[in-house]
Amino acid sequence: MSAVAAPDDVLSVRGLNVTVRDTVLVADVDLTVGPGERVGLIGESGSGKSLTALSILGLLPDDVVADGSIRLAGVGPDLVGTDEKTLSRIRGRDLAMVFQEPMTALNPTMRIGDQIAEVMLIHQTRSGRAAARAAAAELLERVQLPPDLLRAYPHQLSGGQRQRVVLAIALANDPALLICDEPTTALDVTVQALVLDLIVSGVRERSSALLFITHDLAVVATVCDRVLVMYGGRVVESGPITTLFTTPRHRYTQGLLAASNLEPHDAPTASDFADGAYPDSGSGDVAPSSRTRSRRLTTIPGTVPAAGHFPSGCVFRNRCAHATDVCATTPPWTGTATHGYACHHPAGAQDA
Repeated sequence: MSAVAAPDDVLSVRGLNVTVRDTVLVADVDLTVGPGERVGLIGESGSGKSLTALSILGLLPDDVVADGSIRLAGVGPDLVGTDEKTLSRIRGRDLAMVFQEPMTALNPTMRIGDQIAEVMLIHQTRSGRAAARAAAAELLERVQLPPDLLRAYPHQLSGGQRQRVVLAIALANDPALLICDEPTTALDVTVQALVLDLIVSGVRERSSALLFITHDLAVVATVCDRVLVMYGGRVVESGPITTLFTTPRHRYTQGLLAASNLEPHDAPTASDFADGAYPDSGSGDVAPSSRTRSRRLTTIPGTVPAAGHFPSGCVFRNRCAHATDVCATTPPWTGTATHGYACHHPAGAQDA
């Protein structure tokens, strides 16, 4: 795909490819996140979203290889191929992540306060343990947790509390970029609304950029300014969230919106989650909305192929009702500087 990078972008990913042996998992991904921008990365499970995030963090398994260019503003080296010592200095300081399952991100043998303080001491953003502990207490307060949890262990907290602790750790050093990978999938809708609000307020307070990965269009609409749609390891469409909701061009994006049962002109708000209007199925696929019960729920035919089994040309063509012979060739990146897509038969006025 093609994207225009600005000199002050917090994150610039160019031509990212991820392979395991001879199997391509992510292909030719370009991605930018500007200062203070909140960018969503959406698609069904198996679309390559999490692999893209792990590539940025340098956390791919040893047998998985990334090439291309990944640059973080204010950090000298290209992160692709950078040694682990350098990446360890960057992770947690300039670049932080909130994972889907907080229990695996926390040390079960350490108290919560020590875990929050540790990330500040490692990166020397606080001088001394007492100052780090005081800052940890402030961070707990910011994520709406009581200070007595500083002495608690992870197993003594609920899932929502643990996820807020992970968020506190991620924000401890005021990172330039926060990456969230499905951070609310395992939470009930009320706690989900709270965590989403804390993520947005946390990055706003620090003027941090956000890359938010989810399968749920309703969630991304409450959090992000701009969204990239991934399928088959490729970005197939990108643009402002309001544009994609009102005028999706790629047939896959159109299918996601239909499967979510969201009105294109009616992007949800955070209050809808508290009301239970947009429940998350927790299945890894797009969750339907109960808000538009009068509309018929549609599905995208077929399933996401296994890695290495996507068709040549347009990776979506074996599931697309509009596919023709030309779709056996790779569609060019088309559109404007702000809204682009790669589809031979884009959706448009003829579908209205």
